[in-house]
Amino acid sequence: MKKLRFGMWYRYALCLMFLFVTVIWSAHPGYAQTVGNNMDAVLVVDVSNSMTQSDKNKVSNEAMKMFVDMTSIQANKIGVVSYTDKIEREKALIQVNSEEDKKDIKAFIDSLQKGAYTDISVGVTEAVKILDAGHDPANAPIIVLLADGNNFLNKASGRTQSQSDQELQEAVKAAKAKGYPIYTIGLNADGQLNRTTLQQIATETNGKFFETSTADKLPQILSEIFANHLKLKVVPVKSFTANGQTQEVPISIPNASVMEANISIMSGKAVEVKLFDPSGKQVPIPSNEVRLSKSNAYTMLKLVKPQQGDWKLQVKGVPKEKIDINLIFNYDLQLAAEPIKATSFKAGDVVPIKAALESNGQKLASPDLYKPMKATLIVTDKTDNKTSEQALQNTGSGFEGSFTIPADHSYELKIKAEDSSFYRETKPIAIDAAKTGTGATTQQPTTTSPAAESKPFPWLTVLGGAGVLLLLVGGGLYAWAIWRKANKGFAGQIAIEIVDEDTGEKSSPQYKKLSAFKGKVKLHQLLQLAPEFAETDKVIFLPGKNDTLIIENRSTCRIEKAGRVLDVSRGKELKKNDRIKISLTNVNKSVFVDYIV
Repeated sequence: MKKLRFGMWYRYALCLMFLFVTVIWSAHPGYAQTVGNNMDAVLVVDVSNSMTQSDKNKVSNEAMKMFVDMTSIQANKIGVVSYTDKIEREKALIQVNSEEDKKDIKAFIDSLQKGAYTDISVGVTEAVKILDAGHDPANAPIIVLLADGNNFLNKASGRTQSQSDQELQEAVKAAKAKGYPIYTIGLNADGQLNRTTLQQIATETNGKFFETSTADKLPQILSEIFANHLKLKVVPVKSFTANGQTQEVPISIPNASVMEANISIMSGKAVEVKLFDPSGKQVPIPSNEVRLSKSNAYTMLKLVKPQQGDWKLQVKGVPKEKIDINLIFNYDLQLAAEPIKATSFKAGDVVPIKAALESNGQKLASPDLYKPMKATLIVTDKTDNKTSEQALQNTGSGFEGSFTIPADHSYELKIKAEDSSFYRETKPIAIDAAKTGTGATTQQPTTTSPAAESKPFPWLTVLGGAGVLLLLVGGGLYAWAIWRKANKGFAGQIAIEIVDEDTGEKSSPQYKKLSAFKGKVKLHQLLQLAPEFAETDKVIFLPGKNDTLIIENRSTCRIEKAGRVLDVSRGKELKKNDRIKISLTNVNKSVFVDYIV
């Protein structure tokens, strides 16, 4: 390997210094950051033949796509798993940064096909693995499972129901331990729903169980799950029956803190929509302010940072077609409690309670936002395991009250504030007034206390640490650079299909996660070292820049992309969703490779 140039060494040193200072900076209490309301969601769907009766019109697909459309384009991640008694297809968590990302996910959902058998443990286990591999700690994890809860195992495989139950139990236990709530949707169109299994999965992971005997209720259920997980509320808009004429629906934007308003219009037939802002001006659909998504079961409008006030939605549907409209507002808000100054407590002490809404760490003082809100102090007696509630006063810029400690017990306090469209909760505050306890109070505030803000930044600590770090950089950088190339990680996964050119027979797609490999991987390894594919040992994949993949061909195989033969002897970059065909010479077969990020 060539020696690193001084300029490169300098850049690496600066990066390491920046990292060091950032760690010190973020650890200093006066510089804490607030986590936003984003999510990492894995949608899991049973695609076995039994679902042909449970979900005849594939409305489960429409519901999943609607969930994708409701998601904000701001650091959310979505993955998809379809399973039978094996993983049929999967898409690892990908960050949703654009409407194109959403289209890719929805196209993937539309491509799902059914299989013969069912093993629910396979789908749940894989969903947990996907979150393990790609979950961002700053995002709220969630798994949504659409199934009838029944297993139909392949007897020829030798797998038993006991084995499946054991693996499901282990997956649920892992999800609970890692804070992955599983929301289960029982599809019961044929009356064969296994409620017990789906209820247990949801209950044990702090999720929620839903049941429907008609698939057209799925979009409504997905709306509720989306809202529940992000501490939002579905705002119902009166349903009506279309008459073939334009019918007007009022849409009220309650305050200026609404980041997005998701208007979902459920109808089995296409609808025409128009939108007018509070001034009466018609707003173009789609536009920068209003995004439009359509599917077979719904039409969705997403209003971005809408103006506060009364909007008007005009809907024209097919006569006699029932139309349901739901409204969900996205807010970038948190509720933070003021730190409690006292450090010891006993029965009879009065603890002052204060909380306020924040956005990006800044306290909000908007009377319009606070006016319709109610706040409650939720007290859990950890000694007696009892919970009680008491109302707090709305001051117009926050919430206030007090808690009188009734006994020498341990307590957990939490404040909940809500209006008709959303709710927020503070992090728990623990108060120990037990006679045998320490009398201490602990809490995890999301805001910085004035005392913390007044402390000077520890520049001497930073500069001294940075100096020591620079002394260590020079000695370790060269070895690190060598190691880095050999251990560079891959992004995403590839899907492999094998086609017999003589018979036209095509194998089911096999998905291979590249994260298990470092530095390079041979196609022969991904084909499980099958002897008939030995020539693919010289077809090599390397990790590229910006989540790309480099393919090098040192074999006699022919590689094509979009019908054109590629010269990849010196390497060729594959980008997201690129598909190549590798024609073998020793056997009359072709290997199709899709690169999925």
